[in-house]
Amino acid sequence: MSSPADELGHLLAPQPQAGLQTRSAQVDGVTDRGVNLRIGDELLLDVPCSEGYRNRSAGDWVAVTKSARPVVVWRLGEDPGETTEAEIRELAAEVATDLQVVGAVSWGTEAPPGTGWQSVIGTFVRKGAQGKAEYYHQLAATTEPPPPTPPARPPSPVTISPTSSGTWRGGRPDSYASHPTQGDWTGRGNRRGGWFYGTQIAAACAGKTVASMAVTFTRARGSGVNAKRPLHVYLHDYTSPPSGQLSLGSGPEDLLRLSVGSRGTATLPASWRSALASGSARGLAIYAAGRTDYLAVTGGALRITFAAP
Repeated sequence: MSSPADELGHLLAPQPQAGLQTRSAQVDGVTDRGVNLRIGDELLLDVPCSEGYRNRSAGDWVAVTKSARPVVVWRLGEDPGETTEAEIRELAAEVATDLQVVGAVSWGTEAPPGTGWQSVIGTFVRKGAQGKAEYYHQLAATTEPPPPTPPARPPSPVTISPTSSGTWRGGRPDSYASHPTQGDWTGRGNRRGGWFYGTQIAAACAGKTVASMAVTFTRARGSGVNAKRPLHVYLHDYTSPPSGQLSLGSGPEDLLRLSVGSRGTATLPASWRSALASGSARGLAIYAAGRTDYLAVTGGALRITFAAP
């Protein structure tokens, strides 16, 4: 039998908590290893995520396990189903643009049964503006009106990756920098980085109306402080890396703020997409002075969407 002292000691002793114990945290940035989490004044880097946490984005509030090695288990907030409906519809419309649908196909040696059939005396075909086949049937006599002309659809989006990139310091290429870099960490001079696309951007936009351009960057690890820092982005007019100084065009625009290892996508200003589409600008660059916003960046892929003609 237990004594009253033993029973009191058992009641006062810390009891193990049943079930999964979590706490809330906010996502500071999405990385290739997980997410960076902000908990109070502390920044946790590359926290792994369960498969249940999908469509990850900076600013999300998530549940993270209380453990020596925390794991993000789910997103907090509304059911994402409703918020992603527009994205699903946009993707479905994009896929439909690439398809050509015929209601039914049949044949035989006799005239088709039923009403509404019309005799074709000639068939014409051509390749349309978007590379899709267009058919036209010439009739002996019209007994039914033709179906309505489908609304014009925008050309499919394109993604353009840089053909090269680099960093410049002191008016010449800086071979010591592994990735495009901005700022000065060591006191040896400010760096500027650039991404080059040849003539791909203007070629992809020729004859089309550009609706938007968005660029994706990932902040390299081991560059500056871990906390978020802004990318000071500029345009440039080079199709390939220059042997001398990389001169900057319009800018800066602080399109993104990234913590170390995190990835982000930003929409370019309307004036910038017009310049890139016309070929008056050719690529993107970053530049900063001093240590405060020192960082290195990878990526640079441009996604271009178009409006219907």
